[in-house]
Amino acid sequence: MADGDTTGQEARRSRGGRQQRRDARVGVEAGTHRPYIVRGIPTYDILSEESLQAIEATADRILAEIGIELREDHEAMRLYKAAGAEVTSETEDVWRIRFAPGMLREILKTAPAEFTQHARNPANNVRIGGRNVVFAPSYGSPFVMDLDNGRRYGTIEDFRNFIKLSQSSPWLHHSGGTVCEPTDVPVNKRHLDMVYSHIRYSDRAFLGSITAAERAADSVEMARIVFGESFADQNCVVMGNFNTTSPLVIDGVTAAGIRTYAAANQGSIHLPFLLGGAVAPLTIAGMVAQGFAESMASCALTQLVRPGSPAILASFFSSMSLRTGSPTFGTPEPAIGSLAMGQLARRINLPLRCAGNFSTSKLPDGQAMQQSMMSMMSAVQGGANYVLHSAGFLDGLLSMSYEKLVMDTDMCGALHAYLDGMAVNEDTLAFEALAELGPGQHLFSTQHTLRHYETAYWDSALDDNQPWETWDEQGGIDYAQRANTRWKKILREYEAPALDQGIDEALQDFMARRKASMADMWY
Repeated sequence: MADGDTTGQEARRSRGGRQQRRDARVGVEAGTHRPYIVRGIPTYDILSEESLQAIEATADRILAEIGIELREDHEAMRLYKAAGAEVTSETEDVWRIRFAPGMLREILKTAPAEFTQHARNPANNVRIGGRNVVFAPSYGSPFVMDLDNGRRYGTIEDFRNFIKLSQSSPWLHHSGGTVCEPTDVPVNKRHLDMVYSHIRYSDRAFLGSITAAERAADSVEMARIVFGESFADQNCVVMGNFNTTSPLVIDGVTAAGIRTYAAANQGSIHLPFLLGGAVAPLTIAGMVAQGFAESMASCALTQLVRPGSPAILASFFSSMSLRTGSPTFGTPEPAIGSLAMGQLARRINLPLRCAGNFSTSKLPDGQAMQQSMMSMMSAVQGGANYVLHSAGFLDGLLSMSYEKLVMDTDMCGALHAYLDGMAVNEDTLAFEALAELGPGQHLFSTQHTLRHYETAYWDSALDDNQPWETWDEQGGIDYAQRANTRWKKILREYEAPALDQGIDEALQDFMARRKASMADMWY
């Protein structure tokens, strides 16, 4: 009995000490930061060889018989034609580009299977491709929301706050791009403030602007100021996230932006945004075939501009409510599509971006997290290398949520442990833990337990695992309310990473000159 009392006291002290250490880390999530995950578990391959060949053949048929419509980029048209594509003119600035079966796969052989995107802090460089997994926050929402102020248009202050929250989490690896639209800054100038904010408030890798060729060029130039022109010419220091205009269209702004990044040897992500029944077939196999065709055609442009420039195959699959016509996110069929895209990406030896913490919920609630887990698990099981929308996605991508961001980063922490897999060795097999005291004895005080109790399991920053009575006595605070408290603490404790004063001055001078060169545009 005495032994049991002593051990119980030790266990309570351990729990109390753990809580004290967690409280001392206010503003910094528990865990040891690593720049990216190296997958310790295999991918989940769902399709047979016969099914994969059928999807590839259908993608080839789409490209050869229907083709891709290219709009308003004569240089891209010239590059495709010079590579052997069949080009027919529909109007002066619109062409139908058709590719013989296998042609795009041959072009894409020069694209790297893996590459490093450098961060201004080299400890945060990310490796994209192969067994590597990189988590980045959500992207592109015009609205932001939190429990205190509700849903509203995003501002540059919100934008900076999300960068700070992401920088403070060890479970994210990348600063992302347009984490929300800062609608209080002119449309033609906000890209400068966004790129600067990533550089100033984070020391991780980031995405630049893609909304116009000149904005893409500005993003590349700002990265050159940080890294040096020579280094940037030989290494990926910024990436752009490009959408095709589905179904089967590459518009002139997108093509010019892709060419700008590729010419500078910078990375690009090539993403068809497919809504089943609207811009893609309802059936997932057809959606995957279309997405594979569109992404390959877009990726290939990079290699025609500069062979060897980094390109990421990508997919964004969404189902639709056939009763209302509304998009749905976090549903099972698109998740299966992401698994299939993983297999296709590995067959053509390209890095993959797909899925994320998707949800159509309007609040950071049970629906939000159920849908998010369905979608996010398909990314990590399917072999995604770069996972945009890992944190903050709510309201069908219309809103970036403060609470959802910290809820999602907590989930990303769990996925770190999940992707690590199981280590099997003499220590982890733990024979000594059972042998030390023998049958019928608890293991709280064994040497093995004392060695591992702080590191054996991932420790959530948000979960409440106390007894119901204790939780009730403390006010019955729910998950979203705990997340609300947490993001505020993180922002209070945030400290910006150091930035060389000369680089900061050069960036601000560049921004001032570019802003002075054009009148404000608000739409």
